[in-house]
Amino acid sequence: MSFPKNFLWGGATAANQCEGAYRDDGKGLSLVDILPTASEDRQYALFHPKEAEKKNYQYYPSHESIDFYHHYKEDIKLFAEMGYRVFRMSLSWPRIFPNGDDNEPNEAGLKFYDDVFAECRKYKIEPLVTLNHFDTPLALFDKYNGWSNRSLIELYVKYCKTVLERYQGQVHYWLTFNEINMILHIPFLGGGMDVNRAENAEQLKYQAAHHQLVASALVTKLAHEIDPENKVGCMLAAGQTYPYTCAPEDVFAAMQADREGYFFIDVQARGYYPSYAKRIFENKQVKIKMAEDDKQILRKNTVDFISFSYYSSRLTSTDPKVNSKTADNIFDSLKNPYLKTSSWGWQTDALGLRITMNQIYDRYQKPLFVVENGLGEKDVLTEEHEVHDEYRIAYLRENIKEMGEAIADGVECWGYTSWGCIDLVSAGSGEMSKRYGYIYVDRDDQGKGTQKRYKKDSFSWYAEVIASNGQLLFEKERANV
Repeated sequence: MSFPKNFLWGGATAANQCEGAYRDDGKGLSLVDILPTASEDRQYALFHPKEAEKKNYQYYPSHESIDFYHHYKEDIKLFAEMGYRVFRMSLSWPRIFPNGDDNEPNEAGLKFYDDVFAECRKYKIEPLVTLNHFDTPLALFDKYNGWSNRSLIELYVKYCKTVLERYQGQVHYWLTFNEINMILHIPFLGGGMDVNRAENAEQLKYQAAHHQLVASALVTKLAHEIDPENKVGCMLAAGQTYPYTCAPEDVFAAMQADREGYFFIDVQARGYYPSYAKRIFENKQVKIKMAEDDKQILRKNTVDFISFSYYSSRLTSTDPKVNSKTADNIFDSLKNPYLKTSSWGWQTDALGLRITMNQIYDRYQKPLFVVENGLGEKDVLTEEHEVHDEYRIAYLRENIKEMGEAIADGVECWGYTSWGCIDLVSAGSGEMSKRYGYIYVDRDDQGKGTQKRYKKDSFSWYAEVIASNGQLLFEKERANV
């Protein structure tokens, strides 16, 4: 078992979950900047954003977050100490175009990312940059109801052209949208829109999805024109859906559940809407409005690679009596009796990662990149400022091993960036206590703490994994042969 010699090991963050400095140096408001903590009903605010805008909550987690904006040098140095070869991060659109439709970009915002990329180069870390990671400017939500309006295509392309030209030669790996299929599940974060305004919410979501798909294709074209060395990927919130039983109805239901996500990647990787889309649209009474050249744009500008997040598999049944759902998971899923669950009710399924990778690669035959994977848990900082997170090491060890097995199966995979490589604010719940990182940040759910960084046990473990190019994980197996 071996990983490719040039395999890109690293970690992942998102601007709206780690940068903070929400009004510094001319930054505009992002979608998350109106979302409160979990204790103040963040979930309700996510799905009723217009109401959330009118309220004055006690605490907004994104406003300061872990203050990566002022700690980036310290944090990237720690990433380098682990041996990162790649750092997945995102650009904050409202930090560069505060209102989304400004005539000129905010130079201070552009300069900040110049500095971040320079720091990455200092340690020979390759940036993998997400252009929109749930970070549409709030002003575009207010003015256009976000991606439901076709005007956002032009505005997004303008923003992307600005950064693609600015960072030419500094960045070679780009993702157009984070978890593009999430627009169907959390339309405010995924599409910057309030579906409560629509007579048919499905029509609004799929029309917005079409706008994002066209925008993604246009930016893919633009990235290749600006720098032929650029590699552009799409990004899916993935996880194989299992049928609850071998009943044909359950098997078909599982296939349909997976198609809901593959729908987006079918378009981005193949260049056209899949055949099954017709029936989906008929059943949901959706009629996509297209410009004359939309189909040609999609067909001619497919992505170079497919990236995805993976945390767990899913389970579905057509039996109405089987209704025990997992807790706090954006995707509805039955409880799988063969799997363990985290403190947040997420089921852990390492083999599911191998299955998912094989399914995606069989479907598209394009290189894969695992850009999110990890375990959110409640970590305890000891008096000696240590965190003994053996549970995280166990989760990551098994997942990375199964990723290696998928590569041995014949799957081409370019790299792995585990999620929340440094503790950050949870996108769904707004909590700091749901920690994923190798680096503990002294910050609690109420925003209290010193912001000091401390290495967890998983920090040195991951450094050893990278140094051995993953071989550390298979030493016991080889010893037992």
